[in-house]
Amino acid sequence: MIPILKDKFAWKKWMGASILICSLCLTVACSDADENGDRTDPQKQQEPDRTQGQADPPASNGSDSAAVIDEQPGRVYYEIFVRSFYDSDGDGIGDLNGVTEKLDYLNDGKPGGDDLGVEGIWLMPINPSPSYHGYDVTDYYEVNPEYGTMEDLQHLLEEAHKRGMKVIMDLVINHTSTEHPWFVESASSLDNTQRAWYKWAEDLNIDPSGLSAAGSGPAWHEKNGNHYLGTFWSGMPDLNFDQEAVREEMKKIGKFWLEQGFDGFRLDAAKHIYEDLQSDRSPETTSKNVAWWQEFRTAMNEVKEDAYIVGEVWENSPVSIAPYLENAFDSSFNFGLADQIIRTVSSEQNGGFLIQWNRNYELFAEKSQGQFVDAIFLANHDQNRVMSQLSGNKDHARMAAAILLTLPGNPFLYYGEEIGMKGSKPDEEIREPMLWSKNSNGSKGQTTWETAKHNLDDDSVNVEAQLTDPSSLLSQYRNVIEWRTGTAALRDGAVENYSVEDDQVLSYIRATASEQVLVVHNLSSEAKEVSLSEKEPHFSALLHQSDDQASFQDGTVSLPAYSTVILK
Repeated sequence: MIPILKDKFAWKKWMGASILICSLCLTVACSDADENGDRTDPQKQQEPDRTQGQADPPASNGSDSAAVIDEQPGRVYYEIFVRSFYDSDGDGIGDLNGVTEKLDYLNDGKPGGDDLGVEGIWLMPINPSPSYHGYDVTDYYEVNPEYGTMEDLQHLLEEAHKRGMKVIMDLVINHTSTEHPWFVESASSLDNTQRAWYKWAEDLNIDPSGLSAAGSGPAWHEKNGNHYLGTFWSGMPDLNFDQEAVREEMKKIGKFWLEQGFDGFRLDAAKHIYEDLQSDRSPETTSKNVAWWQEFRTAMNEVKEDAYIVGEVWENSPVSIAPYLENAFDSSFNFGLADQIIRTVSSEQNGGFLIQWNRNYELFAEKSQGQFVDAIFLANHDQNRVMSQLSGNKDHARMAAAILLTLPGNPFLYYGEEIGMKGSKPDEEIREPMLWSKNSNGSKGQTTWETAKHNLDDDSVNVEAQLTDPSSLLSQYRNVIEWRTGTAALRDGAVENYSVEDDQVLSYIRATASEQVLVVHNLSSEAKEVSLSEKEPHFSALLHQSDDQASFQDGTVSLPAYSTVILK
């Protein structure tokens, strides 16, 4: 028999548990290709490979008691690469006005309807940059002119807020572009006032021959006879956070964007602020990184105390992630869970999905004073797209969506994921233009900055084709998001394992103080019958179902192939 949430506060002790699933993942989400290759066109320069990290054994603090966790309402976010999303002015490049035009697709602010139903947006970098991806910034106080103006941005924020949506921006402060005026000044002379804003090997008496712990190439790069630190790529020189002036400037930048109306940040390369060039996981390095982000968090609270801060700490190790949850980040992206979901749906086996997570849970709960919210996802802009990872299997994609959107935390969807867009490395091919219509060539709003190499053999992979098709992947996403937002236990509740005898069935309880629901997924291509009559707690009726043929009678759930039901 499983534990039952008996007292009115017990549900809080289970809140956020899915972040702990990362302990089960013994492999890292690795890229299939190196991302460091130089290209002639700087606009095509790829971001460096960040798929670093190793899994540690599950953590345990030796305690059987869990800290009480306050309710953390979940919110579904949608990651947008503005360049690829929607072109409002016909130049082939997506822009901020294009995002505004498509807000009603994401959330029209009305109950029901055919919108996707997401409640938040993550905008990938919008600052000026010489590269197509924007992760090497040249001006932290302006909007990329290819995307629009500050007025366009403020209009987008206002319209999103009218619909009850939050908007967070990608804040890239580990490094700048080599074209940033700060770096130009730093490189100009040994006695320049901004020399120390970056790390120069000769100034620090360091041998510049070492490799980077973050990337796969050299850490030091020659400029004017000296060598600067660029752990990801020569075009991304690392800022020197040992300098108080740098830290103060970064806090000023964060405050500026909150004052413009953003609701928080996705913090890029969060574990790389300080490195010893041998490891970015050493206790000393982690301690310095955490101290900086705590300093940053305190400064942001002065402007917006409820700013949502989610960090990119690309790790499967709970011991490495936990310190960042202590007065620094609200969330850390759960890379381990993303791997676990993909493996589960691909194998059609539940694989002990929620086993042993409780030991790690205590660590996260302790470090965050019960405040952490999981940031769960399937794939992002640095990884092969979900549909490509699943070899184009639409049934597996439907199940991945159903699992993701019925677990605790804030789910993040990558644009185009909901229509099954494919894409594999190199980076440009996982960031291809969003497909809006059946005739994408020349259709209104279609971005053309990159020639699509994927999704050419299936004319159903677009919003127009799927919007009115009740069996489409888009409809699956819309439906399960609607279940989630309309059911408190799915949106905000704790998670508890609920084992059944069939390894091809995945089930778990979601619970708040006043509501419990049971989620049951049939991962397989065969219909399943699952008897629940002998198990506690008892559930009495179907609340939601992904297939009309699903039924629940006399304590037995009948599940068609690749389907999900929610029982109450």
